[in-house]
Amino acid sequence: MKKVLIATEKPFAPAAVDGIKEVTDKAGYELVLLEKYGSAEEWKKAAADADAMIIRSDKATAEVIEAAKKLKVIVRAGAGYDNIDLDACNKKGVVAMNTPGQNSNAVAELVFGLMLYHVRKNFNGSSGTELRGKKLGLHAYGNIGRFVAKIAGGFGMELFAFDPFVDGKEIEKDGVKPLGSEKELYGMCDFVSLHIPSNDKTKKSIGRELLMEMPEKAVLVNTARKEVIDEDALLEVLEQKPGFSYLADVAPECREEIEKRFPGRYVFTAKKMGAQTAEANINAGIAAANQIVNFLEKGDTSFQVNK
Repeated sequence: MKKVLIATEKPFAPAAVDGIKEVTDKAGYELVLLEKYGSAEEWKKAAADADAMIIRSDKATAEVIEAAKKLKVIVRAGAGYDNIDLDACNKKGVVAMNTPGQNSNAVAELVFGLMLYHVRKNFNGSSGTELRGKKLGLHAYGNIGRFVAKIAGGFGMELFAFDPFVDGKEIEKDGVKPLGSEKELYGMCDFVSLHIPSNDKTKKSIGRELLMEMPEKAVLVNTARKEVIDEDALLEVLEQKPGFSYLADVAPECREEIEKRFPGRYVFTAKKMGAQTAEANINAGIAAANQIVNFLEKGDTSFQVNK
């Protein structure tokens, strides 16, 4: 009997676990839960005889991958997969996957939660501004960017996007104007919403050159990864542009300094909350289980990220 291990420091909702179990039971697999584990050693022990693993934000290090002697596939229930050591997976012949699109609406709604909270002055009773008529730039136009665009249309915002990997005609179909460069996007938009992945090319790629292009009262919204921001440049731009603001559900390392020096010009959530909805939790978990079954039974690698 094949064994599927769910290893989650932050457990799935019970409904998600029930949905995953329904999928694995139907396939004749054994499902094992490792929730709120206390150490990597505990995880490594549980993974020793697992054929497949489902994780969330847990760090699947080379040591964990190596300890899972029978592992054939690991799925990150979510879009980002920088918490999986892909080199280690490649060395062992383990297929790594994510579940793109399952939490897209949750992240998109949070983008607007952050923006509304900020432009209405944190609901402190004073007069704020509106989103209608403002220019919103989408840096990357994948699943989340599309959901953000759909919501923004309801707010009456002007929409722009830069994504060199998406055909401009596809972007235009959604009522969004494609732009030819990052510089153009940052230079003309009142708000820029970041949806790029974290990798060797994008880490610290959002720096002084781009941020200084933004209008004086521009707002940068980051529901992607904190690593894509050059934090030294961010502090410099906050200092030089008194109207500039930074909103994130992935608070920077310099959070305390920003909170101390730039009151009213930031919004940070308590932790990364983009996918923290019941719906996203359930959707991603069940998608991960289905992908595991489809891979083990049919060899389906549609969502493989370490090709």
